[in-house]
Amino acid sequence: MRTYRLRTTALVAVTTGLALALTACGGSDSAGGPTGNPAATKSADQPASTGTVTPSGEGSSAAPNDGKATGSGTATVTPAKAGSGGKNTGDTTGDSYAYSHPCSARNLTVKVTSPAGTPATVRIITVTNNGSTSCGLDYFPTVGFSAKGSALGLQATAPGGLGGAPAYPVRPGATAYAAVDLNPSGGNGPVADEVNVLADKEHMPNADGVSLRLAKPGTVANPKVGLYRTTTRDALTAF
Repeated sequence: MRTYRLRTTALVAVTTGLALALTACGGSDSAGGPTGNPAATKSADQPASTGTVTPSGEGSSAAPNDGKATGSGTATVTPAKAGSGGKNTGDTTGDSYAYSHPCSARNLTVKVTSPAGTPATVRIITVTNNGSTSCGLDYFPTVGFSAKGSALGLQATAPGGLGGAPAYPVRPGATAYAAVDLNPSGGNGPVADEVNVLADKEHMPNADGVSLRLAKPGTVANPKVGLYRTTTRDALTAF
């Protein structure tokens, strides 16, 4: 069960218009809509998999190359003019601005990677801000699992008793990292071939989720997701 926290600052949707162009290239592990079966990017598992959301929640697809995850989807956003807000200086790239401006899925590139040296059951979700202003995410992504296109009805649990800043700030061009352990206890469970990710459930509809195929399907039992952090190493300790 997820524990909600009190926010000190209400988040306001970003109204800046953005143009989005999608390109597809190499691939890896990737993520998708945590509930149901939202349209999403699909690619294979590698040291990096990519899900890219368009304004309608649809994604691009790429097939793996010679058995290795080489496909990826990349969202390229045309920078928009910075709006007012944030500090008195009009800074739109700092944390203060992010606290009152939730991220838009149109400006994000979502990936799920399998970094070398991490446990076999662990994936790292990355969320990159392609916009020209800072934006805020919930403390952690919402993560579900699917097999052969059908949701397994399992959702990764996040740490409870959270508090602090009103959002996790992501500056322009920066990336937030969150670790997901599909089977931390090594128990029995269904085998998932897709991971479904919604970057910020508090401020995004399920249609903004992405679902990407895992090149290495894994057993899912009592899955856990950690908090967003600034590096992969920190993400692995944030469960």
